[in-house]
Amino acid sequence: MAVEMSSKVEILRRIHAANGGPSTERAAHSDWQNLSRNYKRAGSLDPMATLQLLEDRLRDYDATVTRTNRQNVSLTIASLLAKRGKHQIIIPSGIPSAWLSNGLTFVIDEGLAPAQLDAFDAVLTGATLAIAETGTIVLQSLPGQGRRAISLVPDYHLCVVNAGDVVETVPQGFQRLQSTAAVATTFISGPSATADIEMTRIKGVHGPRILDVLLIE
Repeated sequence: MAVEMSSKVEILRRIHAANGGPSTERAAHSDWQNLSRNYKRAGSLDPMATLQLLEDRLRDYDATVTRTNRQNVSLTIASLLAKRGKHQIIIPSGIPSAWLSNGLTFVIDEGLAPAQLDAFDAVLTGATLAIAETGTIVLQSLPGQGRRAISLVPDYHLCVVNAGDVVETVPQGFQRLQSTAAVATTFISGPSATADIEMTRIKGVHGPRILDVLLIE
């Protein structure tokens, strides 16, 4: 393996040298900086309209959206889980204790194996932000969101999004993500689904089959 890696490095070095080395990199960076960016970058909607757009997009993707206020978060979470018949819930460390209620089993993920995660009914996480225009929720490996395995293995995902973390456009979202750009990041738009198998839409192939989003206004 060491010989293969050494050969690969040498081949890439020669290609790099043939293309002009560092000067080529600088030129490419300059070209990238000078690209025309005439696409829509800033939002034009007010906060309430932005939330409505996000909700509409999420519903288009077969996600369920519920709104609540900060005082009723735990009650709403308990109600949603009860309606889905979920009792064993995996959570990442850093979830606000105010979100959790009695009568349900919340287990903090401590590096559980996939087979162990599969035994849970649901996963409850927060989110870094949401992008209304594309109905996208951004999850990062941060407190309250955890590693991606916990949001991919359980069949049901309840994701809590703060209204203040909702932006209208993708460029706005990436601008907000600059401070955590080095953190593992996942973009999700609705429940897991694919139409690659005989052009039939199948849910839950590479993630949760059911996604509920709770918007805190």
